Amino acid sequence: MSIKKRPVTPRQKMINLMYIVLMAMLALNISTEVLNGFSVVEESLNRTTSSASSENERIYSQFSNQMQANPEKVQAWFAKATEVKRMSDSLFNFLQELKVEIVREADGADGDPKKIKNTGNLEAAGTVMLSPITGKGKKLYSSINAYRDKILSLVTDSYQHKIIATNLSTSVPRSVGTIGKSWQEYMFENMPVAAAVTLLSKLQNDVRYAEGEVLHTLVSQIDMKDIRVNKLEAFVIPEKTVLYPGERFKANIVMAAVDTTQQPTIYVNGSRLNTPNGQYTFTAGGVGEHQFSGYIMMKNAVGDFLRRNFVQKYNVIPVPSTATVAADLMNVLYAGYNNPVSVSMPGISQNSVSLIASGASVHAKGNGHYTIIPRAVGQDVSIRVVGRDGKTSRNVGPFMFHVRKLPDPMAYLSIGINRFKGGPLSKAILMNTAGLHAAIDDGLLDIPFKVIGFETVFFDNMGNAIPMISEGSSFSSRQKEQFRKLSRNRRFYINHVRAVGPDGITRTLTGSMEVIVR
Repeated sequence: MSIKKRPVTPRQKMINLMYIVLMAMLALNISTEVLNGFSVVEESLNRTTSSASSENERIYSQFSNQMQANPEKVQAWFAKATEVKRMSDSLFNFLQELKVEIVREADGADGDPKKIKNTGNLEAAGTVMLSPITGKGKKLYSSINAYRDKILSLVTDSYQHKIIATNLSTSVPRSVGTIGKSWQEYMFENMPVAAAVTLLSKLQNDVRYAEGEVLHTLVSQIDMKDIRVNKLEAFVIPEKTVLYPGERFKANIVMAAVDTTQQPTIYVNGSRLNTPNGQYTFTAGGVGEHQFSGYIMMKNAVGDFLRRNFVQKYNVIPVPSTATVAADLMNVLYAGYNNPVSVSMPGISQNSVSLIASGASVHAKGNGHYTIIPRAVGQDVSIRVVGRDGKTSRNVGPFMFHVRKLPDPMAYLSIGINRFKGGPLSKAILMNTAGLHAAIDDGLLDIPFKVIGFETVFFDNMGNAIPMISEGSSFSSRQKEQFRKLSRNRRFYINHVRAVGPDGITRTLTGSMEVIVR
């Protein structure tokens, strides 16, 4: 016999629904003991982080002291340590800001991460971190990834490398509940305030740990750069080995490595050297190749004398009476143009040779190369070369150069990497060409000019000339329209081209460019 169900009243439906909601709330409720446990973990993390921060500051202080004592040795590592501190502080402070923001979202404007009131609030963390517009979870995700990658590039120990990579990992564990979730959703979705703050504190602790590992690595690498010697040899370190007659030779004669607690005994050509720090000087003689020899004696740790012999060669060359000045392009200079010029002086390095010019401005390019800009056409430029060799200098010159006006350029259409200067041309290419260019292009000079205007001349069926003026260096709309009307094998001419060069002179170019449409 079937059972007839009684109809459910609207009131009963509402009671049933409220019951279901209550059961769901009970299932989601987190015990006070668990939330209090997060507070205990938070306090422990903060103590650990504080200790790590103090240790890191101690290392930074050591770095600073070493930097003052030996900047040349420590500079590179100190710069890396400073960058690590900047990155670590930036991420650490960002995490602290997120903690404050989440607590204030739960407790109000006066919320304090150290005194959380609504520890079980499940919405505050999601609002701050996962909001579609203002959520900061994605920024935190990117910041951790960037920080981790930079830090790992500085850690050499494979074990610490693995620990840091794991601590700062942003990968989402694979499970049924995490499918389709981002890292920030996995971390902060439906997360109580107390738990979210503890997670952020844990990340702060990981940052300080990673920072400390990098600092220890950098400190150890400073000592790794020290050279450990186990062999002694005699060396002569001359100030220079090419000399002029009458010039003094200077050299340091040392035993590598040098012991600052004792001075070695040095003999040169049979005579003992009694100068401090092993400095040896003499006056160079005649032109040619020469040498001197001797030996060094020094006590070792057990008091025995070690002897090392040395031989040093040097050359004496005649004093140069000339210098070389060469215009890189030709034996003339062009007014208003950056003319490249090279200078040299025998026996003197390029870095010690300088150029002085009258009637022109000079700009050094380094290693004996200059650009010279003459002031006026027809006014010769006088050039002198000065060579400095230690405390002495030599002045050679003058060298005279004639100054000319730049030659006229040639007009052309730019077709890809080619320069079209007349002849058959595809109509499609012509329609896609913006305008006219000009340059000196003779195989020696390649100097661009600015086109400021030109004229095109077309011919109608009656043979009447139809001139049209451009818009600066560009074809005008009338000229473009005329191009469209041109049939195959029709031709037109470009003439009266006006152009300005780097010398500031405006010229009207002679001749015409014939274009035959294909």
